[in-house]
Amino acid sequence: MRRPSTQGALDTPDKPGNTGDGAGGGQLGNLMNEVMRVANAFEAELASQKKILLQIQNHWAVWDNKGGVTAAKPKSQAEHSAPAVIPILVIACNRVTVKRCLDKLIEHRPSAELYPIIVSQDCGHAETSDVIASYGSQLTHIKQPDLSDISVPSQHKKFQGYYKISRHYRWALNQVFNSFSYSAVVVVEDDLEVAPDFFEYFRALHPILKSDPTLWCVSAWNDNGREGFVDPGKASLLYRTDFFPGLGWMLTKDLWAEIEPKWPASFWDDWMRHPDQRRDRSCIRPEISRTLTFGRKGVSLGQFYDKYLRFIKLNSEFVPFTKMDLSYLEKKKYDESFEKEVYAAPIVTVEDLKSGKLSGSGPFRVQYSSPDSFKTLARSLGVMDDLKSGVPRAGYRGVVSFLLRGKRVCLAPPAGWSQYDPSWS
Repeated sequence: MRRPSTQGALDTPDKPGNTGDGAGGGQLGNLMNEVMRVANAFEAELASQKKILLQIQNHWAVWDNKGGVTAAKPKSQAEHSAPAVIPILVIACNRVTVKRCLDKLIEHRPSAELYPIIVSQDCGHAETSDVIASYGSQLTHIKQPDLSDISVPSQHKKFQGYYKISRHYRWALNQVFNSFSYSAVVVVEDDLEVAPDFFEYFRALHPILKSDPTLWCVSAWNDNGREGFVDPGKASLLYRTDFFPGLGWMLTKDLWAEIEPKWPASFWDDWMRHPDQRRDRSCIRPEISRTLTFGRKGVSLGQFYDKYLRFIKLNSEFVPFTKMDLSYLEKKKYDESFEKEVYAAPIVTVEDLKSGKLSGSGPFRVQYSSPDSFKTLARSLGVMDDLKSGVPRAGYRGVVSFLLRGKRVCLAPPAGWSQYDPSWS
């Protein structure tokens, strides 16, 4: 920027015949200095504004490339609002293998501006802290300040780890929503690896989660998503589920404001599955998981890892969700289609399915009528058999949908199902 000329009227003290002495000369000198100071300040401000403008243009360029927007740049917010920033909160403690989680997040992240990574570390583990710090400005590293032991009931002594995890979650989510002031976040634990379209998946579902009061989360996880139990040809298929899956999940600031005041001292994920929290709301989950857990060691001591988790199939095919019509997930539309598909399907037995005599790809319905019959059938079919407050893993309206020997199977309650029975646990 050109500075204002310092010649002319302001030069008079230095012209022949003007000595610049006296009060008048001093005032003119001060005036000239003040003009120069204002000019310099204005120049610095202009440079700052140019930098901000450049950042905004870069954001739009990223959005065009990744989101498929081909229209001309907007002239006003009304014409086209800026894309939402969706931070990724990584919950870390004492696993140096957080590197695998972070490497994949950074590898697949389309934009550092639209998807800032915040790593919240508990436990004060120096080696893990060093690993996180090595990423420098690629992420933000925050540390949970209260590392004290928690006073727990004597029968819960062995569950101290679960209490600390719950305390950490509360602190970290408060940081994201209250200190950083984000309006939504995707929570990832330090032992999760993400799929190539992880960010695309959450980007596409973010507006649906915000606008649909019958939803309260979006999860990247299918509890029954083991190889052979999912359809590899349907990587784009999404479901509503009444079971809170966790393991890479998005929530909004509004939901956090609702549940934070009553956040539990421990076992936060099972607490989320209680009717008092769920309040008949659902989550979205994929046919094929967009996260994979590689952490056998942890507070749960690998109870499900060896039997189920290590066989979960991680999606490898990029699905352009932001360019797809996902209106089929709207509750009214989804429920009509769902009821029709499940209850028009013929009832078969486990023996029928295993005999190989059934023709066609399904769907076929296997019916249960009690918690015991559900568990027996689930074990026979190879899907997860636990119920939390009466809700089966990956279930919707009591129905669990999966693939078995290439055929679509619905493990379902009788027609006319109306509500879960929390005593089925």
